[in-house]
Amino acid sequence: MSEWVKLTASDGHELEGYLARPEGEAIGAVVVIQEIFGVNPSIQGVADAYAREGFLAIAPAIFDRFERGLQLGYGPDDMKKAFALYGELKPDTQLLDVAAAFEYVKSAGKGIGVVGFCYGGLLSWLTATRGEDLKIQPACAVGYYPGGIGKVATEEPVCPVLLHFGADDDHIGKDQVDAVREAHPEVEIYIYEGAGHAFANPARPSYVAEPAKLADARSMEFMKNNIA
Repeated sequence: MSEWVKLTASDGHELEGYLARPEGEAIGAVVVIQEIFGVNPSIQGVADAYAREGFLAIAPAIFDRFERGLQLGYGPDDMKKAFALYGELKPDTQLLDVAAAFEYVKSAGKGIGVVGFCYGGLLSWLTATRGEDLKIQPACAVGYYPGGIGKVATEEPVCPVLLHFGADDDHIGKDQVDAVREAHPEVEIYIYEGAGHAFANPARPSYVAEPAKLADARSMEFMKNNIA
């Protein structure tokens, strides 16, 4: 079962969140952080998938600070709008929205993990490193192709982290991956041959089925091991 719910960030900003509930009692909760295309059907699908596995899943609409209810596709016009909005994003502000989602699913009374994609992958990493400043305690964090992570690679995560990268990603250089590995050898990092940026999104032309399925399976196992 899914629905849209109201969230309130610590700075007073009100936003929506897509909430997907499991059929029975939740084994834990997962905050799903969007790409730069809003909480569109692709992100809703991720939340639904975690709900089917027993998690209470929520995806905060971080674009509500700019345009409420925005759900973009992957055509040229939507891409142009998405990248324009990307320039307006400030991680520390968007983390307030992520924290609001964490607060909402605390009602489950279980551990809370976070998973993010692209820009959301970066926020997932920052949730792991800055969560204590936001008064949240993630049980674990998963990031798919987190763009810009190299700039914050030396920040210290306070929970287990799993990262996925495509070997052919032309948005994230090998230097960024190496920066994380050098600073944090304990972080689980997987590189997928034959995969580029956004390889795990079935709605995008860059989707590569086998690496995507493997990454998703690893992520689900990681969540269950660290939460359930």
